[in-house]
Amino acid sequence: MKRNVLWLITAVATALVQTMWPEFFTVRGVAPDLVLLLVVYFGLVDGEERAMLTGVVGGIYQDVASSAVLGHHVLCAVIVGYAVGRLSTRLITDHPAIRALLVLAAGVMHGVLYTAVSYVQRPDISTVYTIAVVVIPTAFYTALLTPVVYFVLEWIFRKPDSIGGGLK
Repeated sequence: MKRNVLWLITAVATALVQTMWPEFFTVRGVAPDLVLLLVVYFGLVDGEERAMLTGVVGGIYQDVASSAVLGHHVLCAVIVGYAVGRLSTRLITDHPAIRALLVLAAGVMHGVLYTAVSYVQRPDISTVYTIAVVVIPTAFYTALLTPVVYFVLEWIFRKPDSIGGGLK
């Protein structure tokens, strides 16, 4: 129960920080997708269900804060959460470089899905330009933050049996 409440507080707080203060993390016009970092983290640690729930919570806040139609971010984050959760059972994800590459791939996947959904509704947007100028730099910047953010998340969500070196 305590872990679920902590998860919900973390997901909501991350979504609020990302939507309320995006300029705080922006570098050269590119901002990281902190909600995506959480989706991938929970996909690796807890599986696809928790990752998909994180995508729903964070995606709702992103949709409400942006000019997007309600559900675009939710749909893309849930699909990415499911894919990462399923893939995590087949990968050894202990190394920070593997995690960063997985976040990079998830960021590109999320961005391409979001661009495709947007293109269906508005065919006048330039998809190639959007992917090259927005999606790839955002995914790369998000992947660069992976080791630091995951270190903090692992400290927050450490298992009670791992405290004290596992001694009983």
